[in-house]
This record gives sequence, structure tokens and C-alpha cells, in this order.
Amino acid sequence: MFTGIVQGLGQVTAIADRGGIRRLTVQLPEGRGHSLEIGASVAINGVCLTVVGFDVDSVSFDVIDETLRLTNLGGLSEGSFVNTERAARFGDEIGGHVLSGHIHALAEVVRVEPTEANLAIWWRAPDNLHKYLMPKGYVALNGCSLTLGDTPSNGLWSIHLIPETRRLTTFGTTEPGDWLNLEIDSQTQAIVDTIERVLEHRQ
Repeated sequence: MFTGIVQGLGQVTAIADRGGIRRLTVQLPEGRGHSLEIGASVAINGVCLTVVGFDVDSVSFDVIDETLRLTNLGGLSEGSFVNTERAARFGDEIGGHVLSGHIHALAEVVRVEPTEANLAIWWRAPDNLHKYLMPKGYVALNGCSLTLGDTPSNGLWSIHLIPETRRLTTFGTTEPGDWLNLEIDSQTQAIVDTIERVLEHRQ
């Protein structure tokens, strides 16, 4: 389980492909490698990955083809920066919202509007997920817990980021044409799907 509060930027230091699996090595932000264990979970751009090796602040993961295809991890190269979050522990503050690290789709960045104190990013979600998105509702993009902007315009949703979020995450360098890992809010999905089933049975 994750909270969507990104703990800092990691940097990809090595990529190796073998037998349909990609070994991805990431240098975590300073101090975030403490108490790592084989089998632990770490979110990289919001994707829950299992630790298969580590050394000081570097950690390695094995990523299968399906994950590379369905997320933006397939587009990473050595030197790429990624959002990182260690798995939540009992007693941790839940500053964002509960995330599983299982990505539902890729969202395409269409427009980026920076100002001195704000960064607005407009993005497009697949049509089948629109019913789970609503103004002021939760969404996770690249593992960052965010609040959706007002009613979408021309099918595009917006998020608005303060300078601290821009500094700690990859959103500070996001550009049109980028793809973001999208995880919808599980509680919203459960409510919407339950209501749909109830209405179907009433017909």
C-alpha cells in the first residue's frame, strides 16, 4: 500500500534486458534506502515493484513485458528521473489517499501552463475511465496523489501543482506528449461499479 506522497526523485542508473524481463536499477533519494529488504515494495512512477537487489541507496527491480507495455516504465532510459515512494507502514500518516500501485492506464499530457506559483497540467484519460473521475476527486498520476480540477474541458482533465510538488516530483519537467501512469481512486471505483450493478438489476 502507498499513500501517493512522493518521497523524492530517483534516477535510473542501469537497465538490462534478459529473457523477457527488464532489470531496472534506481538510485533512491538520499536516506530512502534505509532498512531495504529483498521482497519489499517500492513505487516507481506509481508502479508497485518488488525489490530484487539493493546496495546503499540503489535498488533493483525485475519488470515484466506486460508492465513495460502498460506503463511508462518502458520508456525509461539510463539517467531518467522517476517519482519514488517506499511502501507505507502501520502508523504512517496518510497524507494523500490509499494507492495499490496497480496502474489502470496511461494518460497523455496535452497542455502545460506554468505560472510563478502554480503549474497546471491538462491530460487525457481513456474514455472507459471517465466515469471514475470527478471534479475535486482523487487521482494518482505517476504515483502522486492529486486532486482533480474543475469539470473537464474538451475531454481534458487538469491538475494544479504547488512549487513544492513540482520540486519533489517529475512534474517540474513534464511536457506535452508525455505519458503519465494513471491509477484511479479505488473507493470511487467501488462506489461507481456498485451503483451500476444495482441499477442494472432494477431494470
